[in-house]
Amino acid sequence: MRATRSLADEIRRVAKQYPESRSAILPALRLAQERHGGWLPPEAFEEVGDALGLTPAYCESVASFYDMFHLRPVGRHLVEVCTNICCALRGAQPVLEAFERELGVRPGETTEDGEFTLRAVECLGGCGWPTIVAVDDYHRRSVQAEDVPAIVEELRGA
Repeated sequence: MRATRSLADEIRRVAKQYPESRSAILPALRLAQERHGGWLPPEAFEEVGDALGLTPAYCESVASFYDMFHLRPVGRHLVEVCTNICCALRGAQPVLEAFERELGVRPGETTEDGEFTLRAVECLGGCGWPTIVAVDDYHRRSVQAEDVPAIVEELRGA
């Protein structure tokens, strides 16, 4: 049986692909987030910083800039509703409100049972098919408010 690599070893392996170790910050944070159950607790910034020769504060500042990194625990299912202009013009707000009603949480919150985290995000890159909703990193196109109850029911059964 092969031993699992430590996070530091994995980060250093990835960093070798870059001319400067600092350039590996995004993949390093992604690895740390995966290892920490989908979010980045304070010790993750120390681990990434130690592996790359950076300060934990620098690592946290980078993570806080990108919405793909989570600084708080997230639910088993992450539901992200695009609210950028294309989606906004095609009903993003009613879609977001429908998720709020179905899940009983507001954007940025996680349900009490830890199953769902709801987020409003700036852009999911699907401007040709608004409204885009990312569920566990899978993009659903042309979502309407009336689609939301079925999406939530499907996820509860998963």
